[in-house]
Amino acid sequence: MRTTTSRQVEPAVVETKDRPGLARRQVHAVAGCYFVASFAALGLPPYLTEILPELGDGAARWAGLLYIVPTIFGAIGAPLWGRLADRFGRKRLLLRAQLGLAVAFLLAGWADSMGTFVAALVLQGILGGTFAASNGYLGAALEGHALSRALTLMQGSARAALVFAPIVVGSLTPWLSPHRQYALLAVLPLTAAVMLAALPEPPRAPAAAAKQAEAVAEADAVQTPETAAGTAAEPAGRTPVASLRALYALEFAFVFSTVISFPYLISLIKERIPGTGPMVSGVLFALPHMCYLVAAMAVHAVFRTRPRLGIGIGFGCIALGLAGHGLVDSLTGFVAVRLVLGAGLTLGLVCLSVLAADCAKGRAPGGLFGSIEFFSKAGAVAAGVAAAVGNDWFGPAAPVLTGTAIALVTVLATAAPVLLSRLPRTRRSPRCLR
Repeated sequence: MRTTTSRQVEPAVVETKDRPGLARRQVHAVAGCYFVASFAALGLPPYLTEILPELGDGAARWAGLLYIVPTIFGAIGAPLWGRLADRFGRKRLLLRAQLGLAVAFLLAGWADSMGTFVAALVLQGILGGTFAASNGYLGAALEGHALSRALTLMQGSARAALVFAPIVVGSLTPWLSPHRQYALLAVLPLTAAVMLAALPEPPRAPAAAAKQAEAVAEADAVQTPETAAGTAAEPAGRTPVASLRALYALEFAFVFSTVISFPYLISLIKERIPGTGPMVSGVLFALPHMCYLVAAMAVHAVFRTRPRLGIGIGFGCIALGLAGHGLVDSLTGFVAVRLVLGAGLTLGLVCLSVLAADCAKGRAPGGLFGSIEFFSKAGAVAAGVAAAVGNDWFGPAAPVLTGTAIALVTVLATAAPVLLSRLPRTRRSPRCLR
């Protein structure tokens, strides 16, 4: 005889058994394909100041705006593509994202006017979304620590592309302009699509699991922070580490507080250390991302069971590192604060991956990771706007100080529930009950 509890548990059990999982080499293949496909998307935007004069914008006045155009339209399209992936197949939509990037890069590389180039960047945002699509594919086949480790590896691919792609583009510049490199690098997402075609298609969630996912989504819409940990819509006996709303807020705050230091970091370094060469500035820019590549898996092993602690420490390191950017005036000082920021970047990215894997349990992965990507890109857009405004009004130190403030607020918001839970609770006297 089945009890009510067993009927509630059954969907999660069915979904878990139907997931085939992925071999390690297949997970590495997905991460490698993202690394290859993101080369143009991450390596060419820093060279917009050289591309735009070829298209009629001699002073490259539109560089700042065009830098975030793909991000804006990527944020708009990510949730829709995620839901379509849950409906029509994650592999199909992942292939669509790679092919969409190839089309956008070809159009950008052969554009001969500003309007055509802008249209290509818009298409890059709308048709791309390879990161969310890759995460949705992994989320359909993996769960728990296996999924969080795969998401950590995916972030490593993004960091590696961010470090190496600008170097490769710069090395090719004497022979081929960055503008035409868009067309050349379109070969990379096409190659990634061919590689991904050999991977298996994760199964669609059974009807029972889909109903449970809907129930969890409805619970997320009505639950409060106080009830999030104990909602009955969660899979059997599982206490979620964070609510979906908390994950979205942390994703936005993390991306905002880290990305805001990117656009004007080189200007700040030149202001504080006159005579610094482009190679040294580039190394300082890449240092936090190199920290992630070196330490991410070790951090995952330590904090995979305590992501909230890692998030708090990570935002604390981000706040400390960004505040240091506003004070140091030597090469040694910049190396130190960049390493502190790198520690915060690594802790934050790893622990957010753990929280995302936790929230993926019992939910449609395409829609989940599409929504996460929306808040991530929204944070990047907000950071770009805040950095531009702060730099215009107060100079290149303003963005890092703004990021410091956001990181500190997030530390307090993360620590507050823990502190409140430890306060003694007073019980009402029986004489007050009527």
